[in-house]
Parts: sequence; structure tokens; C-alpha cells
Amino acid sequence: MIWLAILALAAAALAPLALVLRRRTAARGGRDPAIALHRDQLAELDRDLAEGRILPAEHATAKLEVQRRLLHVAEAAEDAARPGPRTPVIAALALVPVLALGLYVVGGSPNLPGASSREARSAEEEALVGQLRERLAAMDPRTEQARQGYVLLGNVEESRGNDAAAAAALRAALQVRFDPVLAARAAEAATRAEGGVSDSTASLYRRALAAAPPDAPWRQMVEQRLAERRLP
Repeated sequence: MIWLAILALAAAALAPLALVLRRRTAARGGRDPAIALHRDQLAELDRDLAEGRILPAEHATAKLEVQRRLLHVAEAAEDAARPGPRTPVIAALALVPVLALGLYVVGGSPNLPGASSREARSAEEEALVGQLRERLAAMDPRTEQARQGYVLLGNVEESRGNDAAAAAALRAALQVRFDPVLAARAAEAATRAEGGVSDSTASLYRRALAAAPPDAPWRQMVEQRLAERRLP
């Protein structure tokens, strides 16, 4: 019975995306508000993290889900503006419930040994991250869609403890559009990866401070990082 419930939930989650793909002619005007809504949700999550209302792990999980939806909506909007084959997109949508079911079998079943579960989860994560990197490599790195993809990749790598990869992905996102909160996160990930504040990371911290509002809750942390770098 639980399998039917999982499939029903997956179908319900994908129904809006399927509807967007069907309504090609009418959807272009309707997708812009959807994209704006998802971006507002991302901005709200960043504000919640910056103001300390949610933990970094909760922020990463919630933001990952919103960005996944945003990527699909933005991709559908691009397809509507430039007609082309939809088979890969439809196939990707069809694979989502299959992948979700596989993740549950691997990570959610209490009958599997812990070590095997962890190994299977790690392999699944590596595969998904590899697919995301391939997708980003095929995009124009200067587009907003690519920026959201790099933010998503940075969140995933940060949640997996790959600070160097997270910093690189977030820096790539900053090349499209600068954001002080994202810059502070990228600099912090680089600091953890490098074991200290390098020249390039210090420069990124300073840019984040210059662009941030005076009452930014993370300002003191950044100033402390820069002060530690000046110590003998």
C-alpha cells in the first residue's frame, strides 16, 4: 500500500510540471509569475538563513527543493520560447518518481543494512550530481538558468561536505549576478576548504560586506574572519 501512496504523491508533485509542458501556447504568459514566485521563495529562504530563523541544514534542504522546481519551470519557459523536441524533458519528468522510489528503497527501508544503505545513497548522489554538472556544462554560463543551477549544485555539495566544490559552484553563480549573501556563503565554504582565508576569499568577503545592508546579521562573522586573517 505504501508504494501506491508514494507513486500518488510523486504524480501529484509532477502534475503542475506536466500541465506546463502541455500548455505551450498559453503558458508563456503564465510561467513568468511562477518563476517570480519561486525566486521570491529563494530570497525568503536566504533572508531566513541570514537572520538566523532557520538552520543551515534546513535552509539547504528547502532551497534545494525550490530550486529544483525553478529549474524545471525555467526550462519549460525556455522551451516555449524556442520550440524544440520535448522528449528529453518528458523522459526526465518520468524518471523523477522512479528515482524517488529508488531512493526510498535504498535509504528509507529499515530492513537494509546501514552500511549498504549509505553506500547506495552515496552512489545515487554521485550520479545525480554528475547529471547536474553535465546539464550545466551544456548551458550558457551567463544565463539566470545557469546561475540557479550553480546555486543548486553549491547547495548539494555543501550539504555533502564538499566545501571546495561548493565554493566553486557558488562562485560560478556569482559570475552571473552578484548577491552578498551568496558571496558570504561562497567565501565561508572556501575558508573551510582551505583551512583559512586566502587573498581571493578575503576579496570576496569584502565585496559581500560592501554590498550588504548595515544591519546584515552575518556582517560581524565576516568582519571577524577578515580580522583573523590579519593576525600574525
